[in-house]
Amino acid sequence: MNTALRARGALGGEFLRTERLMLRPQAVTDAEVFHRLWTERDERVPAHRKLDADGRPTVSDMAARIANEGRQRSDLLSVEDAATGDVYGYCGLIFEDNGAEGEPEIAFELLRSAHNRGYATEAATAVLAWAVSAGHERAWASVWEWNVASHRVLEKLGFVDSARDRPASEHGRNILTVRALRPTPPSSIRLAEDSE
Repeated sequence: MNTALRARGALGGEFLRTERLMLRPQAVTDAEVFHRLWTERDERVPAHRKLDADGRPTVSDMAARIANEGRQRSDLLSVEDAATGDVYGYCGLIFEDNGAEGEPEIAFELLRSAHNRGYATEAATAVLAWAVSAGHERAWASVWEWNVASHRVLEKLGFVDSARDRPASEHGRNILTVRALRPTPPSSIRLAEDSE
């Protein structure tokens, strides 16, 4: 497997097209939509994922972050309506080792106005297809127990509870899910059975 494809930024240069969506590198002009995402977040999310008392991060703060990350190519792509150009949010990969070392975690967040249309599932399916083509064998996803909408998306995508307990907090239980991206080769199955 080409380890360069595992590196942060490998997805960030891609343009992925689905039936209804274009997933593309983030642009400074997306900052307003990303700021709206922060204002729409559930009150139960941790403080570092919500606007603070001074309203930060501001649209300008987010625009500066996107401009700075543009040099490093974020692996979170903007989700855009292919017909209208409207930006709904983001979908992509993060490499923070929440699952297994070197294996990506999928992340997505869309504006409430874009919910219940299948956009998150469609965008995530495209990102997972890219992950397969890049040689990844598994993908992970963490989700708050109370986030019913994201649970539904992950279930449609084939993610299951990894049974790796994550400590509960005042924000609730954060569940780590996993999905195989490639079928396990028969020889690997036999070896696992033989080692028991």
